Amino acid sequence: MAHLIRAGDLIGHPVVAIDSGEDVAEVRDVVYDAGKHRLVGFTLNKRGIFAGRLKDVLPATSISAIGADAVMIADESQITESEQPEALESPGDSASVIGNRVLSSQGTDLGEVVGVVLETGDDPIAVGYEIDATDAAGDTKADRVFVPISAQMALSGDNLMLPEEATEFVRNDLAGFGAAVTEYRASLDQGSDR
Repeated sequence: MAHLIRAGDLIGHPVVAIDSGEDVAEVRDVVYDAGKHRLVGFTLNKRGIFAGRLKDVLPATSISAIGADAVMIADESQITESEQPEALESPGDSASVIGNRVLSSQGTDLGEVVGVVLETGDDPIAVGYEIDATDAAGDTKADRVFVPISAQMALSGDNLMLPEEATEFVRNDLAGFGAAVTEYRASLDQGSDR
């Protein structure tokens, strides 16, 4: 069953090989392609007493599942040398979105991106951003909210442009955001049927 998790919450999670049941690494960084709104993979740390950065990486295509407590892979061979998955070393459009402004297509400043929200399970994907919300005067509020992302969301310099119709699906809690993402996807599907 899929659920939502902040990408930043995966840092430090063990990477477990299903064939052996062993934790073979831990997540160091989450690599995300903002231009294509997709998870690219993870850089890794070693586990145990000799912990430290691994040169090897874990591409998203090699992930069996992401759960609340671990990232699952079929076996240790899914972790590859960093020279092979170029997207993890030079991810192109995957410049950090943290700190970018989220603007509606009508020009409303919704806030600043502080995190990426992933849908876990067999096919983990990015479904939203966590943002520090701004009020009508443009001042940062104490609230954090979640906004859905889709192919209609454009990345322009330091700004993410959210279609106006997506603003009705902004939520202030991660649990409620899961339902909003489902509703937003349904509304996009209905729009494409016309």
